[in-house]
Amino acid sequence: MEQNISGVNRAKWWQIAGLAVNDVATNLYMWEMIFISYYLNGIVGAGVVIASSLATVMRLWDGITDPIIGIILDKTGGKFGKNRPFLVIGQLIMLVMSAFMFFVTPKFPKAAQFAVFVIFYALYIIGYTCQCVVTKSAQTCLTNDPKQRPTFGIYAGIFGSIFFTVAPLYSYTYLLGKHQYQFGMEYFQEMWVVVAVLSFVLTAIAYIAIRGKDKPEFYGIGNGQEQKVSIKDYIEVLKKNRALQMLVISASTDKLATSMNGNATVAIIVYAIICKNAGAAGLVGTYTLVPSIIILFLGIGYVARKFGQMKGFKYSSYAALFTMIALIAMFIFGDPTQLSLPGDGKFAGWNTFSLAFVVLMVLYTGFKQIAGSLVYPMTADCTDYEVYRSGKYVPGLIGTVFSFIDKLISSLAPLIIGVLCAAVSSSSELPTAETPYSAGLAAVGLFCMFGIIIFGYLCNIIAMHFYPLTKEKMESISADIARIKRESTNESKIELKKKGA
Repeated sequence: MEQNISGVNRAKWWQIAGLAVNDVATNLYMWEMIFISYYLNGIVGAGVVIASSLATVMRLWDGITDPIIGIILDKTGGKFGKNRPFLVIGQLIMLVMSAFMFFVTPKFPKAAQFAVFVIFYALYIIGYTCQCVVTKSAQTCLTNDPKQRPTFGIYAGIFGSIFFTVAPLYSYTYLLGKHQYQFGMEYFQEMWVVVAVLSFVLTAIAYIAIRGKDKPEFYGIGNGQEQKVSIKDYIEVLKKNRALQMLVISASTDKLATSMNGNATVAIIVYAIICKNAGAAGLVGTYTLVPSIIILFLGIGYVARKFGQMKGFKYSSYAALFTMIALIAMFIFGDPTQLSLPGDGKFAGWNTFSLAFVVLMVLYTGFKQIAGSLVYPMTADCTDYEVYRSGKYVPGLIGTVFSFIDKLISSLAPLIIGVLCAAVSSSSELPTAETPYSAGLAAVGLFCMFGIIIFGYLCNIIAMHFYPLTKEKMESISADIARIKRESTNESKIELKKKGA
C-alpha cells in the first residue's frame, strides 16, 4: 500500500531496498577514488603532498557543486520526475569521466597529464554529486511514515556492510596481490571495469525502484507546486533548521573520521607496517560482516523504530566510542604483530590479540553501521521538518546543504594524512607495504585509523542532546503534513467542481 487513508505515504519493501542500492552505486566510484593519491603519485608523477592536496581540493569542489545541483533538482519536474534525471545524468558523467581519467590521461605528454587529470576529475565530480543527491532526496517522496523510514537505514546498512567487506577484500587481498602489491596502471584499469559495470546495474535498479514514487503527489504537501529556491533559502535553512544543524555536526565529523579510517594509506600503515600483515587489511570485513549486520538489524529494527532515530543514533555512538577506546588500548599495550587471520597467508592459529581484535571490530563495525545508516533517513526527517517549519518542500536543498558542509569538513582527510606522513618521513612517496616501521609512522596510523573516530563520536553525543526530532515529534510532523495534504486535495476537488459548474 502506497498511501493510506490518513494521508501517510508508505512504500513497498523493494522500493526502499532498491533506492538503498544507489548508495552502493556511488560508493563504488568513491572507493575507487580513495586510491587516487597512489595513481597521481606513482603514474602521473605528482608529489605526496600535491597528490593528497588534490583530493582535498576536489572534495571542496564536490561541496561547491552541491548547492547548484540542489537548486536545479528542486526546480526540476515533468515527465521523468525530480530524481530520475539526476540518476541517469550522474551515472553517465561518472562513467565517461572516470574512463578518461584512467585510460585517456596516460596518452597525454607527461607534463600535461596532471592538468588533464584535474579537468576530468572535476567533471566526474559533477556527475557524482548528481547521483548522490538522489539518495537523500528520493527518500522524502518514497515514505514519510516514522515507523517505516528507519528501514531504509537497515537496507542501506546491510548493503553498505557487504560492500565495505567485499571492496577491501577485492582491492587489497585479491587485486593488489594479483599485481604484486603495486598500484600500477593495470591495477586501476582493471578496477575501473568492475566499478563501471556494477555501478551501472545498481543505478538501473534504483531508477526502477523510485519510478512509481517520483511524482508530484508524493512531494511535500502533495500540491505539485514548483518551489522557488535561491541561495537565500540555504542561509535561512541553516539559521532556522536546528535538526539539520545538529545532524550536520554529527555526520560531518563522523565522515572526516571514517574517511581517514578507511583511507588506503592508513590501511597500509596499520596492517602492513604496524601489524606486519598486509593481507589482513582485506579480511577484517569478512569476519565482521554477519555479526555486524545482526547488530545493525537489532539496533535499527528495534531501538530506532521503537524509540526513534535520534535515540538509535545517540546510543550507537556511545557504544562505538567505548569500543574504539578499547581498540586503541589494545594496540598500545598489546602486540599488534600477532594479528593473524585465516586466509592472510600468515595464520598459524588463533591468539589472544587476534581474537580480541576481531571481537572489538565486530562490535565497532555494528555500532558504526547503525549510526551511519541512520543519517540518510534522518536527513529525510529534516526535510519533513522544513515542510512543517516553513511550508517548503526542498529535498535537494536539504540534502545538498548537508552534503556541502559534510564534504567541506571531510575533504580535509587526505590532506591531513598526506601532511602527517610527510612530517614523519623523509620519503617523497606515500608509505607502502615495504616501508620500514617507525614510531612516528605508527603514531600517524593509529591516530588516523582509531583516534580521530573518538572525536567524531563525541560530537555525535553532544549534538544529539540538541536534536529536536524525537520519535514523538516526527509522529506529530507526519500527521500534520498528512492533514495539509488532505486539505490541499479537498481544496483542489472543490476548485475542479467550481470549474465544472
